[in-house]
Amino acid sequence: MGTSIKVVFDCADPDRMAKFWAAALHYKEQDPPVGYPSWPEFLRARGVPESEWNTASAIVDPQTIGPRIYFQQMDTPKPDKNRLHLDLNISGGRKVPLEERVKRVDAEVERILGLGATKQRVGEEIDMYDLVRVDPGEYWVVMQDPEGNEFCVQ
Repeated sequence: MGTSIKVVFDCADPDRMAKFWAAALHYKEQDPPVGYPSWPEFLRARGVPESEWNTASAIVDPQTIGPRIYFQQMDTPKPDKNRLHLDLNISGGRKVPLEERVKRVDAEVERILGLGATKQRVGEEIDMYDLVRVDPGEYWVVMQDPEGNEFCVQ
């Protein structure tokens, strides 16, 4: 049995990032503990000052397949390039004709742009940004989330 993981984002605004990534990944914000109808009610009951309510947030896969993603507030600036990034695999893979994969990726890119992401560039057969050779016929778009973290839609 493999080790379960959670993905952790250091960020300035955990609530904003959780809402963005929940929508981008078709996840949901993690439910509050049993017995509490909302996170504010849980935090208030625990005596957490309202000024500290946005220090962390988490999202989960409603189908419980994907990992939990946790957002923690940090005041350090983001480095130039991520050392780790997410790939959102929505094209259907090589079994789907390239023309259809491009349509699927472009449609998802447009949807995610509407959530607050920005588009950096379209991938190429030789990705000079990552200096990696990929198979001919691959197509992906490099994007940034609202805090500038890179991710790919492919």
